[in-house]
Amino acid sequence: MSVTSRYREAWEGFWREAPEEEGAVFWDAEPALTAGVHLGLFAPHLVDSGLAMVDLGCGNGTQTRFLADRFRHVVGADLSAAAVEHARHADPAGQATYRVLDAVEKNETETLHAELGDANVYMRGVLHQVEPDARQAMADGIATLVGERGRAFLVELSETAKPVLMGLAQSPSGPPPKLAPIFRHGLAPGEVADDDVPGYLASAGLTVLATGELPLVTTEFTADGTRIELPSKWVVAGRVG
Repeated sequence: MSVTSRYREAWEGFWREAPEEEGAVFWDAEPALTAGVHLGLFAPHLVDSGLAMVDLGCGNGTQTRFLADRFRHVVGADLSAAAVEHARHADPAGQATYRVLDAVEKNETETLHAELGDANVYMRGVLHQVEPDARQAMADGIATLVGERGRAFLVELSETAKPVLMGLAQSPSGPPPKLAPIFRHGLAPGEVADDDVPGYLASAGLTVLATGELPLVTTEFTADGTRIELPSKWVVAGRVG
């Protein structure tokens, strides 16, 4: 299967409109607060840190470039061609490589796996944005990329994040400036039930190796200057035995 044209166009529109500068997008927080924290949870479970690392749903590549400083071969992959262009533009030295990838399309993940071999996968806040009918296919795609020796780290908004987001969106003064484009382009965050994520991974043949809770840090602040952080859950998964 593949994502719907509506979903693809929603992301293309979002990224075409997004400013170039780092931190201009709602979730584009600095790596010290995001991938840097996640890597401390992920690294102990890696079977082979020499495998390629795929930043799945890389967006403008902020986290990809952080990972590229720490792993031999890092690939930033995103459904949106506009996002990939942002990432390439922000990485003139070519620390990482970037490609457009529909991770729910079996042939595309199989092709990437054939090129890279087994890979470790980092994915932050992507599954909850995917259309419901495509979520299992995305988990299957992750399993394809991981193969036998890779590991996957996923961090997703928890169920309790949705009312927080809705409250921000329905504020009398309107949603915060960096949150508004998400709703304007029809991207509905916080739609995955907490128990569904390990279920998708298990159905894809992956074993959950570790889980936990962390706030998902954003680049937006409330009127009183408090950084907006959303409740989220993380999981490490891979094939065992």
